[in-house]
Amino acid sequence: MASPRKRKAADVGSAAVPAEQLTQTFPNLNLPIQPSYPPAEAKSVESLPPESGWLYEPKWDGFRCLAFRQGDEVVLQSKAGQPLGRYFPEIVAALLALPVRRFVLDGEIVIRSGAGLDFDALLQRIHPAASRIHRLSLETPATYMVFDLLVDGKGRSLTAKPLSARRMALQEFAAANIHAGGEPDRKSSNKAGLKTTLSSSGERILLSPASTDFATAEKWMREGAASGWDGVVAKRLDCEYMSGERTGMVKIKRIRTADCVVGGFRWARAKDSDGKAKQPKKGAKSASAKKRPTEEVGSLLLGLYNKNGELDHIGFSASFTREERSKLKSILKPFMGGEGFSGKAPGGPSRWTRDARDTEWFPLKPKLVGEFQYDHFSGGRFRHGTKFLRWRPEKKPEQCTMEQIRPAKKAA
Repeated sequence: MASPRKRKAADVGSAAVPAEQLTQTFPNLNLPIQPSYPPAEAKSVESLPPESGWLYEPKWDGFRCLAFRQGDEVVLQSKAGQPLGRYFPEIVAALLALPVRRFVLDGEIVIRSGAGLDFDALLQRIHPAASRIHRLSLETPATYMVFDLLVDGKGRSLTAKPLSARRMALQEFAAANIHAGGEPDRKSSNKAGLKTTLSSSGERILLSPASTDFATAEKWMREGAASGWDGVVAKRLDCEYMSGERTGMVKIKRIRTADCVVGGFRWARAKDSDGKAKQPKKGAKSASAKKRPTEEVGSLLLGLYNKNGELDHIGFSASFTREERSKLKSILKPFMGGEGFSGKAPGGPSRWTRDARDTEWFPLKPKLVGEFQYDHFSGGRFRHGTKFLRWRPEKKPEQCTMEQIRPAKKAA
């Protein structure tokens, strides 16, 4: 298996908004499944399950999306239950162009860039200006990679059926309606991959490749990075669609990342022209008294929710450029003065702190969610600083739990 590699971070200013800003009401559709419908989720494991009975798929680096169609109405729903249709009008148009008029699909919205994928371009879509969204939909059009069928073209729910039956129904659905380049689920599907499924730049809806062949899954783990894949997802062929649960589906990531809530921050230490840290002004007795408008954000304090629903502080991220720190200040401003961490809060001095001023922090409203790359997690926290990758506006803070940090060793 290929060794982990560093992932390019997105622009720190892209889609730096809380999930609640994307929340809207959904229309009532005459379908057996209604939005907002919780999609099935995957549990993190350390290695690919090698035994038979699994279907392997690439782990796409995009927005998870359920697509509902009833007649002339199309609804796109994010993993967190938010409407996505206004941000991806080209996907809505492509779904309306299909000959079938009733269905519910599960898949991932991605944006291609060369041979790989561009998550930063995806984040650029989360913008209030419709004119900008329209322009970007033409300049960097998105693609909907479909990997499950929940309601078929006759309006029948397939969620109680095993994945083996749903995948067969999906392939028939795709052959009749999508006309994409997805390959059948068979052991000879070794060639299924990005070049095959994304061969036509004009296609907006495509069937995601899948294989029951373990060697193919291993190859995707080794070589999928060049295509922008995060890793591989393995699904039990005998499992029904487990809405909102992490049962029957596992994910194996190439690099270690976690979606964390930003519960607070620390100001950067100001420096003199000689590079030495400035001393606080005389009489400054508290963090509030020392805070100055000209100060820059030094680090983000990260949290995950524990089993009691409390937000525990689990580490920090400080790998930002001067320009990024300037952007962070305006991003964090609306959330300053919040409740911060309701569970374990940032502690006092340690052997790493230079003086007491390094332990002062400022709480935020726990609204912003970001994805961070880390090296090691133990003792309830990241042992080193993390790397900011991108904001996740399509994910609710409550979905950021300790479960994603403590993967099972083997797939159940």
